[in-house]
Amino acid sequence: MRTRIAITAALACVLALSTACENEQTTADLTPLPTVAAPPYICDQIPLKAVELMTGVRNPLVRGFFDLSADFGDGSCAVYRRDGDRPKVLQVILTPARVPGEVEEELEGATLLPEIVPGSIGYYFKDPHEDKYAAQAVLARGKAELSVQLVYGVKGRDNAADVLALMKLIAPKLITSASASSPSASASPKGK
Repeated sequence: MRTRIAITAALACVLALSTACENEQTTADLTPLPTVAAPPYICDQIPLKAVELMTGVRNPLVRGFFDLSADFGDGSCAVYRRDGDRPKVLQVILTPARVPGEVEEELEGATLLPEIVPGSIGYYFKDPHEDKYAAQAVLARGKAELSVQLVYGVKGRDNAADVLALMKLIAPKLITSASASSPSASASPKGK
């Protein structure tokens, strides 16, 4: 009889402990993203700590690189979860083919980014589909465009604020280096 009570008590403790651990894992880490870019980096440019906070993925799989030696820079960095089908959770893309004026046309329904680098313009928004906690930020300067696409964010975090914070961390290096050959970029078109 004592053995049966001891086994029942042990199972109850294990169940309680596993439930507590499960609840601990589902609690969002609400720590703000860093305000200064610091190593370690993924894709040589993006602070790992910021990525882990905004995606909830520790030690993510990462693919990509940025080439800042090209005229306007080019490259991308994709971040994946390690479990299941390894879904993509974050993508950062630097594109050299931006047509001036396109960003202004896309501003409807989005929040204007502050001028993160001189002569830049951009926007950010939270995806209306609540199940993914997705958000995106786009910043353009000259003919260079940098986008931060949070595909799967963390429930409970301000995902739009996270993409804005990551943009503030990486844009001064990526978009400034990429668009250095076109310093005449204007923040907003006149006469439109």
